[in-house]
Amino acid sequence: MSREIIFYENHFIEFYQLQDEKVKEKIKYVLELIKQVEKVPEKFLKHLTGTKGLYEIRIEYQSNIYRIFCCFDKGRLVVLLNSFQKKTQNTPKNELEKALILMNEYFQQKNI
Repeated sequence: MSREIIFYENHFIEFYQLQDEKVKEKIKYVLELIKQVEKVPEKFLKHLTGTKGLYEIRIEYQSNIYRIFCCFDKGRLVVLLNSFQKKTQNTPKNELEKALILMNEYFQQKNI
């Protein structure tokens, strides 16, 4: 079992490049886990309630929490959308809205 991970535009890449090496290593570890493990623990990948097909990849490093929005395409593809460092319990509404817009754009462009 192996999932291919693709990036939609460069939202995730830009976020990733700003992180320090230890955070990058943790992100790579979690992405590798998502690629390889059939049933990924919710600690690392969780469907966002009330959204149609939007998931968040959850990364914790030291006392920092990072979130990467993604969705599946044909069951295997994880499309990485926007990412952010979480500062509060709640997911910032603007980040969630941005992820939904990006997900819709991705599927619209694909169907052209």
